[in-house]
Amino acid sequence: MQRESALKKWLHTCYPQQDFVLSFAAADADFRRYFRAEFHDGQTVICMDAPPDKMSIQPYMKVQKLFQAINVPEIYHSDEQQGFMTLQDFGNTPYLSALQQDKRIEVHKVLLLEAIDELIKLQTASLPDQLPVYDEAVLKREMQLFPEWYVQKELGLSLTEKQQQLWEQSLAAILPVILAQPKVYVHRDYIVRNIMLTHDRPGILDFQDALYGPITYDLVSLLRDAFIEWDEEFILDIVIRYWEKARAAGLPVRTDFDQFYRGFEWMGVQRHLKVAGIFARLYYRDGKDKYRGEIHRFLKYLRNTSRRYHELRPLLQLITELIGEEEVQTGYTF
Repeated sequence: MQRESALKKWLHTCYPQQDFVLSFAAADADFRRYFRAEFHDGQTVICMDAPPDKMSIQPYMKVQKLFQAINVPEIYHSDEQQGFMTLQDFGNTPYLSALQQDKRIEVHKVLLLEAIDELIKLQTASLPDQLPVYDEAVLKREMQLFPEWYVQKELGLSLTEKQQQLWEQSLAAILPVILAQPKVYVHRDYIVRNIMLTHDRPGILDFQDALYGPITYDLVSLLRDAFIEWDEEFILDIVIRYWEKARAAGLPVRTDFDQFYRGFEWMGVQRHLKVAGIFARLYYRDGKDKYRGEIHRFLKYLRNTSRRYHELRPLLQLITELIGEEEVQTGYTF
């Protein structure tokens, strides 16, 4: 309540002599909260509350300037010392809600292809030396969240010496494939909860953790989500369409689709391990249980992919030893 009162006081300085009603809009997995201020004339703005003792709004402001090629919210006012911002309001309909409400696959395809068009615009505008590099140290640190939080906390286990060897073999196989990919701006959370359905083009949110890294990362984030799932045939179709659009835009994707798809899948393994660890950490460290129930989906993604590639057999063996067998699903490999 203290932060909300301070936000209202600050808003009155930004919009003097204008009455407004403030209502809760959303909360992130971190410490940020969002409110909607509605004025007497019906106009609205989104207000970000980012406690300055927990985080800074400066990265958001920096990336917002870099991401002008895509539809990101305009920043109207900002106060770094207090951790407040007012932003353009993209409405109330995230892609996730739209996709869950209309289950027609042709609708899903249209929306996802629009999101891919926006992603390609972002990647085409990428420049080196503007964002920190998504390098081996960061990738490995993220993957380490899996044994540290999922295995140790969720499963209550510690890796045996043999299992640790399997883990190291997995990292040694995965990282070179990812690091060999061309680098572009990486949103890092390009998911259907962070893409808003607007009247013209998708609105993109939650980009403040962006890095310069593997070209397939955001595509994986979009198509292998925590809260909605598509079959492999549909995902393959969308990946092919991205690849065709990316080549037409002059992006440095592999000319052989089989190699591109392999990179997409292996990038997914890195992200699935990371997210399983993050979701466990959110529950055990931060007391947030919204995401814990979705860990199973990322384990399923991991199983399916690691079955398809001989080099990932150590990872499949490790996962099987830790959490047992699951029904085998067919999929595509090239």
